[in-house]
Amino acid sequence: MISPEEIRRQAERWYKDVLAATVTGRAFFPKDVRFGKIKAAETLAGYSRIKRDISELAVNSRERLGYGYSIEFVRRKDRKTGEQRFPQRIFFPGEEDYLRFIGKDKEAAVFRRDSEKILAAFPQLREWVLANPLKIIEHAGRWPALLSVCAYFVDNPRPNLYFRELPLELPTKFVEEQKTILRQLLDVLIPDEVNGEESEFEKRFHLKYDEPLIRLMVLDRVLSRQCFSGLRDMSIPQSSFLSLSPECDSVLILENKTNFANIYNFLALPEIKKSIAVFGKGFQLGLLKNAAWLTEKRIFYWGDIDVHGFLLLSQLRSYFPHATSLMMDEETFEAFKHYRVTGADADFADLPRLTSEEHALFERLINLRSHNRLEQEKINHRFAVKKIRQALFANDRR
Repeated sequence: MISPEEIRRQAERWYKDVLAATVTGRAFFPKDVRFGKIKAAETLAGYSRIKRDISELAVNSRERLGYGYSIEFVRRKDRKTGEQRFPQRIFFPGEEDYLRFIGKDKEAAVFRRDSEKILAAFPQLREWVLANPLKIIEHAGRWPALLSVCAYFVDNPRPNLYFRELPLELPTKFVEEQKTILRQLLDVLIPDEVNGEESEFEKRFHLKYDEPLIRLMVLDRVLSRQCFSGLRDMSIPQSSFLSLSPECDSVLILENKTNFANIYNFLALPEIKKSIAVFGKGFQLGLLKNAAWLTEKRIFYWGDIDVHGFLLLSQLRSYFPHATSLMMDEETFEAFKHYRVTGADADFADLPRLTSEEHALFERLINLRSHNRLEQEKINHRFAVKKIRQALFANDRR
């Protein structure tokens, strides 16, 4: 025999559909509760327990409480127990009975009011409302503000402003704090204006954001004066880097994968005519991929000699196929073999953008298993400067 608590659990599973029905106007009630009927053999075996269970059901029913589930009984006669009443049907007659029983009557009233406001402002959100009634409840009390934000973006789908600049009569952090729900709404309201390739809210909806900084060093003092007001070591936002048009011939990208130990390699780079160096951030190489001006420059990449260093080199070549590796060869690996350490295992099998020489060294690193990593900072300065000058000889000012 089903208990009142089991009826409650079953009924609570209907809640989302009941809310949706209040929007569509679909008749949801009366709604029957599923339960197992009592068989005659069970009556004889457990008569006292069954009688107690039926009594508990009745005490907690609509007939006693004034709300909740109703019970329809059937009478059966037994020659040992006599005539008895057994539940034939348990059901909720209407929405009010149901909502009071599960304790959601006030919450559902708020949902009804909020969903009406949402659809009055934006009828195109109807399918979203039907699919997400619990989200509407979750954000109760915030819908006037949320709808005002939506209205702004509908009228201004490409604001190009920071969150705090949006001309809304709201606390300045409101949009930042409600990004998750706003993304769902705006994806429906302004689908043609969404930058679908981006998952971050600011990029997806054309807002300004705290951009990552790219650090660069101008290796030519003349170029520094002509193009950078004499600045040589600087960090600039990604968008500024992408829009650069420096009159240089060569760009040296120096990797920094896990820490800043090799910042001194970067700071100690020699002066070289018409050359710029970029202090990379390992797997953030993607920050550079849309810098169209780099396609016209000679690019040299200096990373650690390890499997991940070659992975990054291969990644860079997916953006700039003409990039050349620097000090990532057998000569360097052997020259400083006493400083090798054991690197992480590779979880990739092949890197198609490596040259045959690079690929041979990459395979060797994998097969070595230990002492298969040479970090940049283990290469002495004299050796590094010599190799850099050899690679960029056409621009060497000395």
